[in-house]
Amino acid sequence: MSGFDGRVCVVTGAGAGIGRALTLALARRGARLAISDLDEDGLAETAALAERHGAEVHATRLDVADREAFTAYADEVVARFGTVNQVYNNAGIWLARSILDSSFEDFERLWSIDLWGVVHGTKLFLPHLIASGEGHVINVSSINGILAQADTSHYCSAKFAVRGFTESLRLELEASGHPVRALTVHPGGVHTGIASTALRYALENGEELSERDVRLEKLYNNLILRLDPDKAAESILKAVAKDRTRVLVGNDAKLIDLTVRVAPSFVLGVSGKVLKRLWR
Repeated sequence: MSGFDGRVCVVTGAGAGIGRALTLALARRGARLAISDLDEDGLAETAALAERHGAEVHATRLDVADREAFTAYADEVVARFGTVNQVYNNAGIWLARSILDSSFEDFERLWSIDLWGVVHGTKLFLPHLIASGEGHVINVSSINGILAQADTSHYCSAKFAVRGFTESLRLELEASGHPVRALTVHPGGVHTGIASTALRYALENGEELSERDVRLEKLYNNLILRLDPDKAAESILKAVAKDRTRVLVGNDAKLIDLTVRVAPSFVLGVSGKVLKRLWR
């Protein structure tokens, strides 16, 4: 069983959603926190909330896609705390656009955050996790790291890659005997702002939104992204505490995972038909 009290925990994407919920849940458990996000206002609010629980908090604006910035950040965290015990690579974005309608830049932007952000956080902190004598690296994939979905090839490919990357890491750590556990997290529909953020980014970059874009945002916010982030965080920390290597977050994630294992062709066919009706 792994603990949290006094442990130094790094959380990316801590300004909102699952990242904020993880930060506060860790604060309540007595962890010392290094948190980051691109959203400085959201990050400051999370830091203030965590400090109300008596947590020591080091908050830094960070673009996880920027390797040089992430390298400097890792050095800064180690200099501040002297060690790192747990790393939660949670930062991520989402995009709903067909492959035909996507630019190469769309793929590069999403992969730079959702995949390379995980690789950066893992690679840069792994030596310190090993040195701590009791390390955990927690990489957030998605239910879309188990089941593909139309018009989200950027996101699905990144999340499948996070799954493969983390599972390979787990095997390497076990074979080498290093005192670090690797956990892959597969959340289902968690009530975060990820769909609205995608729309806001498009508007800020001068893109015209279609009726379908607006309808899709409402679909995700009202019907799909339903699980309370606090409950998601509790599920994740329970898995960390029990040294698990994989956790499905939410009943929808558990159901989809089971269905994909039992009847993969069926579930792909059904999901395709449902999405066609919803997205017309």
